[in-house]
Amino acid sequence: MNSKILSQVPVDYYERGTKTNIFQIIWHGWKWKSLKPFIKGIRGNVLDIGCADGNLTIKIADFLPRTNIYGIDLYEKVINFAKSRNSRVNFLVADAAKLPFKNNFFDAVICVEALEHMPDIGNVLAEIKRVLKSDGKLIIAQDTDNWLFNFIWFFWTKTKGKVWEGAHINCMKPKQLEELMKINGFKINQKKYSHLGLEVLFSAKNTNLNF
Repeated sequence: MNSKILSQVPVDYYERGTKTNIFQIIWHGWKWKSLKPFIKGIRGNVLDIGCADGNLTIKIADFLPRTNIYGIDLYEKVINFAKSRNSRVNFLVADAAKLPFKNNFFDAVICVEALEHMPDIGNVLAEIKRVLKSDGKLIIAQDTDNWLFNFIWFFWTKTKGKVWEGAHINCMKPKQLEELMKINGFKINQKKYSHLGLEVLFSAKNTNLNF
């Protein structure tokens, strides 16, 4: 996502929106309910890619007390805000396509509604594979890019969600993303649709295959 779009998003967008905007309350509440079974029982080092203001990352940290949580985002101001909200999470400014972590560092990587904002998903998946331990878990959630989602998104970005206009630069259908994950050495263990088919969640395992 380019800096112009990032700069127009309030640093407390999710923290405030999930308390005051009925549509965000419903959407993100449903997302958290769907995500919890996918991340239950995870331990060790965990990375949340595209963490924004840390609203979801902090929930993950509270839900997974036996973890060391990292949250990354390209937007420095939003990371600074996230740091002010929680000291347990390691918030960092970083590019998902150039992760500042050593090989085989993470037990799990979580990426929720972030890939559609990134120009090269293949490079991001390759970096995730590099920093993820063998048999480590990858959790991805994203919109399904179907006609209903695109219809709703169009009107959302013209009204309450205007700050996100032009932010979806690389939307993929679930089947396309699934194939790209497989190409990059991930084995899909679980796939689930939520939000009346508007969102899809994947749970995958890092294989020993290198590409």
